[in-house]
Amino acid sequence: MDYSTYFSNQPTETIAQDLLGRPLYFDNGKEILGGYIVETEAYLGKKDRAAHSYNGRRSPANEGLYGKAGTLYIYSQRQYFFFDVATQEKDEPQGILIRAIEPSLGINTMIKNRSGKSGPLLTNGPGKMMQALGITSRKWDLHFLDDSPFTIDLNDKHKKIPQEIIPSARIGINQSNPEWASKKLRFFVKGNPYVSKMKKREYQENHGWT
Repeated sequence: MDYSTYFSNQPTETIAQDLLGRPLYFDNGKEILGGYIVETEAYLGKKDRAAHSYNGRRSPANEGLYGKAGTLYIYSQRQYFFFDVATQEKDEPQGILIRAIEPSLGINTMIKNRSGKSGPLLTNGPGKMMQALGITSRKWDLHFLDDSPFTIDLNDKHKKIPQEIIPSARIGINQSNPEWASKKLRFFVKGNPYVSKMKKREYQENHGWT
C-alpha cells in the first residue's frame, strides 16, 4: 500500500490507531535512526478547534496540512520541532502528530542527540523524539514521505501489535473549548514506557506488545 492510499482511505482517528506499532525511521545519511510508534494524536481539520487548520486557517506555516495524504507537516514551537503527517484528500487539512516512539535503531546516536538522556526520556514526547532523530529545522516540511529521509513502514509483517490501545484527551490543548479539549483523539500503547507522561507504576514488562 502506498502512503497516499494509506493516509486517505479511512478516518484520521482510525489511521492514528493503526500507526501504533509501525516503525518510523529517519535516514541521516550515515545511519538509520528510529523505532516503533507508541503514541499519536489525530487532528480533524477545519472543525477541530485544536487543529492548526481550524476554521480554514491557511498560511505558509501550515501549508503541509493542506497537501495530499502523506505530506509532512513539520512545525516548531520554541526550540522544538514536531512531526505531523497530512491525512485525507488534498485541501482537507487533517493530520496526525507522532508523539513518541520506542527506539530500536541508532539508539547510541539518538542518546548523543539528546545530550546523554536515555531510557524513556530519550523519545517520550514529540519534541524529544525529533531531537533524538537529529531534526533541527523544518527542512522536510511540505515534502511527501516518499521524497524525504523519513519512512513509516506499512508492512504488517514488521508491525508490533499493541495488547491494548488507550484513547485519551490530547495533551496541551487549550481548555477554553472543553468539547475539543476533552475529545479522546490521543492514542497510545498501554503500559509502554516511552509514551509521554506514562507513570513508572504503569510500565508493563513487555512494553504493552502482544
